[in-house]
Formats: sequence, C-alpha cells, structure tokens
Amino acid sequence: MSVSAKMSKLGTETAFDVLARAAALANTGMDVINLGIGQPDFPTPAPIVEAGIQALKDGHHGYTAATGIPELREAVAEDIAARRGVSVNPDHILIMPGGKMTMSFAIEMFGEEGAEILYPNPGFPIYESMIRYSGATPVPIPLLESADFSFKAEDVLTLVNENTRLIIINTPANPTGGVIPREELEKLAKGLKDWPGVFILSDEIYSRMTYDGLNHCSLLEFAEIRDRLILLDGWSKTYAMTGWRLGWGLWPEQLIEYAKRLCVNYHSCVNSSAQYAGIAALKGDQSPVDEMMTAFNRRRKLIVARLNEMAGVSCVMPKGAFYAFPNITGTGLTAKQMQDLLLEKDGIATIAGTSFGKDGEGYIRFSYANSEENIERAMDRMEKRMREIMGA
Repeated sequence: MSVSAKMSKLGTETAFDVLARAAALANTGMDVINLGIGQPDFPTPAPIVEAGIQALKDGHHGYTAATGIPELREAVAEDIAARRGVSVNPDHILIMPGGKMTMSFAIEMFGEEGAEILYPNPGFPIYESMIRYSGATPVPIPLLESADFSFKAEDVLTLVNENTRLIIINTPANPTGGVIPREELEKLAKGLKDWPGVFILSDEIYSRMTYDGLNHCSLLEFAEIRDRLILLDGWSKTYAMTGWRLGWGLWPEQLIEYAKRLCVNYHSCVNSSAQYAGIAALKGDQSPVDEMMTAFNRRRKLIVARLNEMAGVSCVMPKGAFYAFPNITGTGLTAKQMQDLLLEKDGIATIAGTSFGKDGEGYIRFSYANSEENIERAMDRMEKRMREIMGA
C-alpha cells in the first residue's frame, strides 16, 4: 500500500486512546474512574433535547445550507453581541460539526511549506498535528506554570516573523485551565498591528467556563485585529452537547468565501436537527449552565486541594475550563509513566502532559468533569500511590 507521505505527519488525541484503554480495563472488572476525557458528565438539558426531537418530528431530515440554517446563525450573532459586546454579520458565521473543523480549516488555509504557525504548548494536540499535516512549521508558544500557564505578549511577538501566517490562541485553555489576562491580549493585538499579514485563530470553546468572578476576554473585542480574526466556539462544553457535534466559526470577510468552499467539500452541512437544538440552547433558560459551573467550581477546589496535599505533587488553581494540570516532577516519574501507573495499577484515567506537547512533560491532566464522590475516590487512590512512591 502506498499512501501520501503527509499521513505520517498526523498525530492523534490521546484522550480517546486512554478512554479506550480505560474501557478495556473496566471490561475486565477493574473499577476505573475516568478523569481523562474532556466531557461534561451532565446530560444535555432537557429542553435542548426536546428541541432536537421536535425538529425531527417536524420533518427536518434533509440537507441544510452548508453555512447552517439562518435562524441559528442569527442566534449565534445575537449571543456574540450579548456576551462579547460586538455586533457581527450573521453571514460571516458558519455552523460546523464541532470545533475541530473551524480549527482545521484555518490551519489548512494558511499552512504550507515555508509557512510558520504559532500555537500554545502545552495545548490541544490537534493544533500541532494539523499544522504539521498542512506542511507548515509549528512554532510553540510556551505556557509556563510560573506564569499561571499564560504568556507575555512581548514574548509571543518575538516569535513572529515574515514567515508567520497564523497565531492560535486558546483561552480559557485545554489542558492547563489557564486564562490569558486581558492586558496581555490587548498588548498582543496592538503589537500585531505591525504584522498586517498575520491572521489569528482564537479558540474560545471554554468561553463560558471561568471562575472567581473572572470575565472572559475575547480577542473579538480588539478592533485592530478584527478583520483578520477567526473565532471558534460552540455548544459542546457549555451545554454538555459533545455528542451532538455542533460548533461555530466567525470568519473575517476576506476569508468567508474560502471557508464556505471548505464546508461544501468536507461536510456538506451540519446535522439538521442538531441545529434546531442549538437555537434552543442559546435562546433558552441558561440556569442549567450556571448549575453546571457551580458544580465544576466545587470540584475544581476539591481536586486542587487534594493534589496539593500529596507528596511530590503541586497544582496551581485553574482559572477556567474543567482541567487541573498538576506538576508531578517531584515524584521522579515522567508524565507518561505517571499516566500509565495511575491507570493500570489504580484505575484512574488521566492524560500525560506530553500528549499536549513537549512543554507538558512533568505534568498530567485531570478532567474534573466527574462527580465529587469519584474525584474523592480517585484522590484517595492517588494519595496512597504517592506515599508509596515518595516513601512517605
């Protein structure tokens, strides 16, 4: 068999590999606690489910426009105005089958041999995978624990050169839970005025998931880069709709026609009934979102407190998303060794920090999208393991 050489450049998302391994162990009778997968453990709110069912009953079984149904694009535009304070043209919004398509389209538009694309490291693994697949050179933006897994704008700007085509920003962030401060985003936007050919992909899929009174700052707020900003968001995390495969992208005028063509070539359109469910989510009662975030906040405090009590482990408090990213260098184990040990010996599914890039070495990711009871049980097991490792 002879396949294209570029196929060897594609990476994967380890969370799904660990999920499969965890399921296999559970099938042998092991009690596995899954703190690996980035998926809310709450059901999709009932009114959203009912809207999807009703859409099917009403006969919405066929193709829609590749861009998405107008009512949903308008609802997204209204939500952007309400939550980000910016008026946008619904015709520049594309409804996507999840968030990855917006991400992949942006990288495909700008990635080629000789091009450079900046991306966060540690960061969502598909960034680097798709950059390499496109033929471009991935240039990591280090996110350091000492800086609360954020960055200084001047450090990012030093990485930009005449080969830079795209910069990917993710805040709140996967896997760290870090949030980039408004002042750094503002400095970055101002600095990019000197680089008018550089576009920005802002992955804001966790935009509704911030804590301690912290308000999400969208890059859309900075007018100086708005004409070259691609904004990614969706329903998966906020509304516990991961399996519905529903996301959206806001595209600048100069790119929207290219993005539409990619939609037609790649996926034709998004599931029709899911789009009607998306309208119900945006326009309906938001209290389930608030209740979910209240639960996540309790879990966040619980898991960080427990991790910081363990020998050889330390963990900064995440400011967003639903991930804790503890430092395990004190144990002497690598990230992969710790991931495998906790899964195979203790039945705790986590993700090695190196699954998110080279700068993730020395860390593991916990998703606290699981019950407080299960988090306590997992921490009890891990604490016992750490005492054994550290001889405490």
